[in-house]
Amino acid sequence: MDRCAMAYQYHKEGWNCAQSVAGACADLAGRTPEEVLPLMGGFGGGFGGSHEEVCGAVSGGVLILSLCFPHAQGGDQEAKRKVYRLAKEYRRRFSEVFGLTRCGELLRVRPGVTEKNPAAQRLGVTAHCDNMIVTAVELLEALVQEERAGQAV
Repeated sequence: MDRCAMAYQYHKEGWNCAQSVAGACADLAGRTPEEVLPLMGGFGGGFGGSHEEVCGAVSGGVLILSLCFPHAQGGDQEAKRKVYRLAKEYRRRFSEVFGLTRCGELLRVRPGVTEKNPAAQRLGVTAHCDNMIVTAVELLEALVQEERAGQAV
C-alpha cells in the first residue's frame, strides 16, 4: 500500500490536508480511515481554514503518532513524554524539509518539491498542499518505523 499516493488521492477527493494524512496512515495505528477522517475535520487549513496555525498535514500526522504511541493514562508521564518527543521530532523533520510549519507562512513561501521530499517527486506532485501532504506522510511513516524499531530520536 502506498500511503503517500493514498493521501494524495484523499486530497483530490476533497478531504483537507489533516484528513488526508490521517486517513492514509490510519492503518499504522490499527485504525480505519473511516475512524480517523472525521476527527481531523477542523484541523485543515491551519485550524478551521484560518491559515494561522500549524499546517493541517502536520496535525494529521500528530494524531496518528498519538494513536500509535498513546498517552492513555493521566499519570503515565513516560507515555506523555514519549508522544510529546515524537510530535516534536515530527514537526522538526517537517520544518527541516520546508523551513516552516505554520500554514499561512507555508502558503506565502510556497516551498517546492526538492530532493528532500522524494515521494512528491515520485508522484509528480506540483500543487502546494499536495506537496505538504505526501511529504508529511513520508516523514510520518519513517518516524513510526524508526520508533517501533527502537531507532527514533
